[in-house]
Order: sequence, then C-alpha cells, then structure tokens
Amino acid sequence: MDKLLYIATSGAKQNMLGIAVKANNLANAKTTGFKADLEQARSMQAFGEGLPTRVFAMEERPGSRLSAGAMSMTGRELDIAIGENGWLAVQDANGEEAYTRSGNLKMSETGQLFTANGLPVIGEAGPVILPLPIEKVQISKDGMIQVRPQGAPANFIEDIDRLKLVSAYGVQPLEKGLDGLFRNKEGEVLDTDPNMTVTSGALEMSNVNPVDEMVGMISHQRQFELQVKMMKTAEKIDESQSSLMRIY
Repeated sequence: MDKLLYIATSGAKQNMLGIAVKANNLANAKTTGFKADLEQARSMQAFGEGLPTRVFAMEERPGSRLSAGAMSMTGRELDIAIGENGWLAVQDANGEEAYTRSGNLKMSETGQLFTANGLPVIGEAGPVILPLPIEKVQISKDGMIQVRPQGAPANFIEDIDRLKLVSAYGVQPLEKGLDGLFRNKEGEVLDTDPNMTVTSGALEMSNVNPVDEMVGMISHQRQFELQVKMMKTAEKIDESQSSLMRIY
C-alpha cells in the first residue's frame, strides 16, 4: 500500500512541475526569440538505507525546442532576425558570453548596444559601442553595424563593428539557463560564423504553440486529479486493513 501512496504522491508533485513548465511557455508565447521548454516524466529509483524497493516519478526538462519562430516585419533599424541555426552573442549578468535569438536591440545614451533585456551585445572586439553623435544606424545582412555621423553627407555610411553571430550547427545542442540565455554545454565559447546572416527590420517571434501548451496543461491537470484519487484510494485501503486488524 505504501508503494501506491509513494508513487501517487510523487506523481502529483511532478505533474505540478509539468504544469509550471507549460504555464511558463504560454506566458512567453509573445516573447521575441523565446524557445519553448520541453518536459518529460520518467521513473527514478529511490536510494537510501536498506534495499532500493521504491520507485518515484520525476519530471525533468530535457531541453528546449530550437525550431525557428515566425518572422515579424517591424521596419525598425535595430531589429534583426537571425538566420537558421544562428545565435547572437551577448554578455550575461556575470560578464560571460551567452547566446540568444532575440534581436530587438537598443542603443544607450553612451552609444553602447544592448538587447531589450539590457544585456550588452558582443561584436568582433567585445561589447559594441557606437561613436556619438550619429544620425542613422543600420545593420547589414552580414551583421555589419553601419552609421552615418551627425552632419555627414546623406550618402556617407561608416562601418563600425560586426555583430558576433555564431552557428550551433554541428555542435552539441546549446543548453538553456535559468536566465533564458543559451550556452555551450561544454562551457566553451563558440567561434564566429562568417556565413551567418541577419534580416534587418524584422524579429523572430516565439516558437511556442499555444494550443499544444494548453492541451499539455489540461493533460497534466487530469493526471494530477488521478494521482489525488489514488492517494484517497490508498487511504481507504489503509483504513480497511486497520479495521481487519482490530477485528482479529
């Protein structure tokens, strides 16, 4: 009986974790460049003192769905959609290199280029800083950042720096951190891919399928209710056993 209760209790807990993953995906259905988290359940043997006779359910996040999201044309000069299998290099909160598909960039008052979340964008020589004042900024197909200084002729464009664009093709799948950024599982920095391209004036949207996530949430909810019923059944069995022991 305790095995039944143990499995049902752990299963209900893991169903709640699965619902949390689905809810997070739904919450980011409109987030630029967001990659949906995957989730799966498996059995795990409980180890400790005595024989390993108990097995519990465990929910885990094996990775993220890396398929491209839909492209939305914005016409904004600092919006970019990165090519297939490509990633934009940024600095995380610890100053380490990480990667994102979110291409809605912005420029600070000092000319430094950031993502919408305030992360410094990395170029060929480190964080990208544009010389001020400027009248126009644009990003070419190969990731080159070009500006027209204030007062310069209309046909004058100056190359400043090239975005660091990397490719995940042929390497181990990138791992998503709790901050939403992706990193190489081996901890190594990826090399610049000179063939990677971007589309200026466009953004890649989230690859979350809201219908699939809603169906998944409902499925987890039904499983949770079933686990609770099994816990109540285990309680009734225990009460019946106690009654029999009192009789005899």
